[in-house]
Amino acid sequence: MKEIIRAGLAELGLLDQVPQEAPEQLAEYGRLMLEKNQVMNLTAITDPEQAARLHMLDSAALLLCADFQGEKTLIDVGTGAGLPGLPLKILVPSLQVTLLDSLGKRVDWLNQVCAQLGLEGIQAIHARAEEQALVKGYRDSFDFVTARAVAQLRLLGELCLPYVKVGGQFLAMKTTESASEVEEAAHCIKLLGGRAGEPVDYVIPGAQVTHRVLPIRKLAPTLKGYPRRWARIQKQPL
Repeated sequence: MKEIIRAGLAELGLLDQVPQEAPEQLAEYGRLMLEKNQVMNLTAITDPEQAARLHMLDSAALLLCADFQGEKTLIDVGTGAGLPGLPLKILVPSLQVTLLDSLGKRVDWLNQVCAQLGLEGIQAIHARAEEQALVKGYRDSFDFVTARAVAQLRLLGELCLPYVKVGGQFLAMKTTESASEVEEAAHCIKLLGGRAGEPVDYVIPGAQVTHRVLPIRKLAPTLKGYPRRWARIQKQPL
């Protein structure tokens, strides 16, 4: 995995921008993920080469979309196996990262992995996204919010935009078939204080797969009352 990651970072034009040990750390993280995946559902990808490309390099491509340098803060909502938040921490050590997931066992494993990799300035917390967004210190507080979830953007928007500080960005990782999602989410984005920017498409090195990042900048604090409970979000999307 290490050499695949190193070559992929070079192809993306990122190798000179990241720590020298980043490819090795990302490969070790991938190894730990696939090992744990045998007893815990973390990823549908079980091949190391595919994990290197479709997890590590896919996450790394976010560096093409925004400037994470300078002790910025990021929360990765619905992080699952730690993607993309944990790779971003490895690639940008100054980034202060919070990994948020609703499954306690995953959170425990993520904290163990961060300790094993010797990472500081990163924490995994066990909470529901719509509840943690109401907590002081989390609401309207982060420079960046990431989500790699499969939910529609108008659902993800209500979960994620409340975390973004004014001037910050929500970076939604999507496929290239997501153009209609932005239109459908227009009301949600505007209501919660955001404005959609131009999508950024990128090809994952060696995978012949094109993915898209939808950047949404926060222009105003999120209105009180949002996010609503998850059942309400699903039943009555904004």
